[in-house]
Amino acid sequence: MDIYHVWCNLKTGTSDLEFAESARLYLQTLVDDNRMHAFRITRRKLGLSFDGLAEFHLMLEFEGLGQLDDAFSRVASRTDPIESFHHAVNSKVASVKFALYRDFPDPVRTSGEEKF
Repeated sequence: MDIYHVWCNLKTGTSDLEFAESARLYLQTLVDDNRMHAFRITRRKLGLSFDGLAEFHLMLEFEGLGQLDDAFSRVASRTDPIESFHHAVNSKVASVKFALYRDFPDPVRTSGEEKF
């Protein structure tokens, strides 16, 4: 499983519940279209985090890079209905950071060991 991580803060005056609902609708559309396996929307709790970490953390799970590329291609088309869902989320975000991780060891790992 490839996991695309998104950390973001909201624009001043943006409702946290409206953001969460917009994100849920957007991401569920990708799941329903089989362009993403699953997702989670989380929020920092009790202010606990290291310096610079955003308030919200979204985890988007893909069954390989092909599915991730398919989802990106769909969103990049900028056509409705996905464009409206995407805009409803992006218009609420003030700052964002991304990362891509994978389950480890994953099924493609057959031998060898990296030493650090």
